[in-house]
Amino acid sequence: MKITVKEEFLKKMEQLLKEEYEDFLKEYDKKPQKGLRVNTLKIGVEELKRIVPFEITPIPWCPTGFYYDKEEKAGNHLYHILGLYYIQEPTAMAVVEVLDPKPGEKILDVSAAPGGKTTHIATKIGDEGIIVANEIDKKRIKALVENVERMGIRNIVITNETPEKLTTAFEGYFDKILVDAPCSGEGMFRKDPTARKIWSLNNVISCSIIQKNILRNVASLLKPGGILVYSTCTFSPEENEGVIKKFLEERPEFEVEESELSKYFDRGHPEWVTGPLELKKCMRLWPHKVRGEGHFIAKLRKKEADVPDSRFKKAKGKRKQKELQLFYDFADKYLSLDLDNLNIEVHNDFVYHVPEGLPDLSNIKVYRYGWQLGELKKNRFEPSHWLSMGIKTSQAKRHLELTKEQREKYLNGETFELDLEDGWILFTIEGFPAGWGRIAKGVVKNYYPKWLRDIEVWEDTTVEINSKK
Repeated sequence: MKITVKEEFLKKMEQLLKEEYEDFLKEYDKKPQKGLRVNTLKIGVEELKRIVPFEITPIPWCPTGFYYDKEEKAGNHLYHILGLYYIQEPTAMAVVEVLDPKPGEKILDVSAAPGGKTTHIATKIGDEGIIVANEIDKKRIKALVENVERMGIRNIVITNETPEKLTTAFEGYFDKILVDAPCSGEGMFRKDPTARKIWSLNNVISCSIIQKNILRNVASLLKPGGILVYSTCTFSPEENEGVIKKFLEERPEFEVEESELSKYFDRGHPEWVTGPLELKKCMRLWPHKVRGEGHFIAKLRKKEADVPDSRFKKAKGKRKQKELQLFYDFADKYLSLDLDNLNIEVHNDFVYHVPEGLPDLSNIKVYRYGWQLGELKKNRFEPSHWLSMGIKTSQAKRHLELTKEQREKYLNGETFELDLEDGWILFTIEGFPAGWGRIAKGVVKNYYPKWLRDIEVWEDTTVEINSKK
């Protein structure tokens, strides 16, 4: 083996896999698979296939997902920076495909950072519906916001709460819930040395306790008839079938439901936890059987109730403060947006389009109240990068395709000369929005975000590998 894995883990896997163990072991001699997922909010699959400068091959279980060559640096490519695709582990893409979000639905991603599954959900529902992306870890929430912004998602609220606290606002609210649970990360051993180093049987048990608590707390947030998908990137039955077994015992109104995607993957193993036969409907993604890392997925349905549950509080109405005139003046001059279809609110001097139909969030820590359009400053409105990434080029009244020389300066955060009328302008690259600039006396003040000038690729691996949550 090219990597070192603890002997205790290997013995456990040998007991579980038996005759398949040697095939499993051989995977540690291979490099991890790499994948990207097309952001259909910005570009169609066929168009991306046509313009991407390296070879990509389809991922069977995700119509917008593709493998790419291990040597390609897809995360450093311009199309990644422009939000045309998201770098994501191939088997991680199966989770949202099992959830199967539909336009118009209200969906909760409980542990959302760094944003792979959140952004995947967004491509499924478009602008119809609401995503609540929650992340309890403040250190990780920054990556979530940056990815959501880069992908141009408009109908999302980002919260920073414990699952328990979410019940104060969202009781019986969601059509679908994704619990991509913090886990021991065994499925990522091939690509994550930290996961290998800190693994222990005690950590497996600690993670299983956290996972059970999360499910207990979010179950009441789901509407009757709704779908809850539970996933991990680990192999341990204690964190997978064992967690679902305990949940079904405590919440008999839930049942495991078969997924159409089960044809691609192995079944669950009720015998590993002395559980009910319905655990066979769970899915296991093994690296020696699919091109990807290890995952577990369970699709659960909440049985219909006699009376629909509508205990959540109604959202407050629109608020249009006097200072919002600065935003409307900007929009009138620079944007071609139907403002009547946007629910404009101000929170802490930031202007948002807040999705319609939210409950009262006054007791919830909200990190972003919706699509952040910009900030109200002294006597002016400053548009956000998120605004530029959330509109089409045609929705900016003033836009300019950057030349190769201008593009290099813009992406490096430099100023450059431009003989145009003073004011804001949307810069584009290959026709796609890249960000704002403001012209003053022939010089462009650069508003390209500092964090994008030295971008770090946030891969979605679902690993938490600790018991903080």
